[in-house]
Amino acid sequence: MDFSKLYKARYSVRAYKSDAVTKEALDQVLEAGQFAPTAANRQPIRVIVIETEGREAELQRIYGRDWFVQAPIVLCVCAIPEKAWYRKQYDEKNYADVDAAIVMDHMILQATELGLGTCWVGAFDPAAARQVLDLPEGVEPIAFTPLGYPDDEARPKKRKALDDLVTYDHW
Repeated sequence: MDFSKLYKARYSVRAYKSDAVTKEALDQVLEAGQFAPTAANRQPIRVIVIETEGREAELQRIYGRDWFVQAPIVLCVCAIPEKAWYRKQYDEKNYADVDAAIVMDHMILQATELGLGTCWVGAFDPAAARQVLDLPEGVEPIAFTPLGYPDDEARPKKRKALDDLVTYDHW
């Protein structure tokens, strides 16, 4: 699949089959995250692979939608801010969140190419995530996604016109 077909094919899946994701497919998705660019190549992230079977109730404490635990796997991308690059010469902007977002984006695009579905979840309970995943101090959960085979169909995408999103040379 060429890249333009890939990013147009990706959609937020909200219904999943219970079919297992092969280790090979999971490894390809994780490798895409490994190869994602991060600021100064620090890779201040950790991906947690969570098998949903038998953990549905506790995972729904993190995000309460039924479809969140339908897939056999949920991925969580965590950032480790103290290991991230930051823009020290100007405003000390820490890039951990940006790096984590790039990692998630690479993984969901790889999943799409493999015929797997994902749905970027940011509206989760961070305190529940910390507790359920036993996150150490200094590690922040940034985003979750189920990972499995879609049991729904993509709807037409609504996007703003390019002219509403892009300017040239100045605001």
